[in-house]
Amino acid sequence: MNSCPTTFTKFTPFATVIIHAVRQQILSTATRTISCSRSISSSIVGPSGAIVVDTGFDEAMGKKRQREMIKPVRDGLEALGIAADSIKTVIISHMHYDHCGNYELFPQARYHLQDREMAYATGRCMCHQALRAPFEVEDVVAMVRKVFSGRASFHDGTSEITPGVTVHHIGGHSKGLQCVRVKTRRGYVVLAADATHLYAHIDGGRVFPITYNVEEVVEGYETLKRLATSPRHVVPGHDPLVLQRYPAAKAGLEGWVARLDAEPNYN
Repeated sequence: MNSCPTTFTKFTPFATVIIHAVRQQILSTATRTISCSRSISSSIVGPSGAIVVDTGFDEAMGKKRQREMIKPVRDGLEALGIAADSIKTVIISHMHYDHCGNYELFPQARYHLQDREMAYATGRCMCHQALRAPFEVEDVVAMVRKVFSGRASFHDGTSEITPGVTVHHIGGHSKGLQCVRVKTRRGYVVLAADATHLYAHIDGGRVFPITYNVEEVVEGYETLKRLATSPRHVVPGHDPLVLQRYPAAKAGLEGWVARLDAEPNYN
């Protein structure tokens, strides 16, 4: 349930797709240490516009969850020259608080999520503290409002959002968790979100403690590998190694914004 990638993509089928990982840096107010794995946003930018995949959380939510925001999502977007209020499409991997906040930043966007995630976040499972802990009622209510205002699209399994960008239901960590597959010059890159928090999870078959269904988690690792051109094309949702392995988007953004469509360096 950490903060996860925000992704923007070029939508032309065979055009160059640029994907950025934007680190939403957070300071734990309890320990006063930087929790850099808690917020990585990604951006896929192209001539037809941009898609945002996961929107992190805002300063107010950070304060409630004892997280002090140092580098918010909006600052990362601005560093890339992306105006949040111009975004037309947002993909939500799942509705944990650290993936679906900042909704005021995207007033024009249509939100894409899985049927199962909306049903999960508004149904009987939320009667149990152990299951509702990573959700925030205001985030869920905000999504319901989007439904009633005609700004939500639901998917059941696999769907194409735009040519070259597809979503795929994984489940496991949250009942309706979905990953995003993006066609790039180096092959199919899979933005795993919390289908694998860290490289160590998918590489070692480990399971993050906050889990709805363990079987779906480990089967999801295999799905991620099948969807990606190679294991190196899978991008975890919360691993600080992402910002180390991929080159900076441009000078001055080292350790903050990286290019995910470039070849990673595993040395």
